Amino acid sequence: MPDAVTGRPVDPDVDLSVPRQRFELRRAPWATLGAIAAGGILGALARYGLTEAMPYRPGEFPWPVFLINVSGCLVIGALMVLITETWRVHRLVRPFLGVGVLGGYTTFSTHIVDFQRAVSAGAPAVGLLYLGGTLAAALAAVFAGVRLTRLAVRARPRERS
Repeated sequence: MPDAVTGRPVDPDVDLSVPRQRFELRRAPWATLGAIAAGGILGALARYGLTEAMPYRPGEFPWPVFLINVSGCLVIGALMVLITETWRVHRLVRPFLGVGVLGGYTTFSTHIVDFQRAVSAGAPAVGLLYLGGTLAAALAAVFAGVRLTRLAVRARPRERS
């Protein structure tokens, strides 16, 4: 929605003429946003490197994106167990690794674009297999990451005090 005075777009939920909202903006979690941004850069670079190393054409099964999304889901399942149930970590670890690195690494928007490209290239069977296969494999990977990490943590010998 445009501002009545400047004509520039504004967020309708933020009114900087309200003192309390100006204060909230100053209290924004800059460290958290910085951690997410730094992690996102690393994750996106890793994804870019993998997709460049494994090129594919429209109509072919997009293995690099499939592997990126499934491996990212496996790691997010393991990571969440480790940082919420096992380790005591700094408050920025979760935003840096979970939201930043793994959010930048996985690419479910490209998953949808690759599905559309496969269908447009005359390979709807490949597109549908990829669409459903990615969803099933990603969910299974999160589940496996959680379960395997919990099993590994339980099997680890405890230190004696």
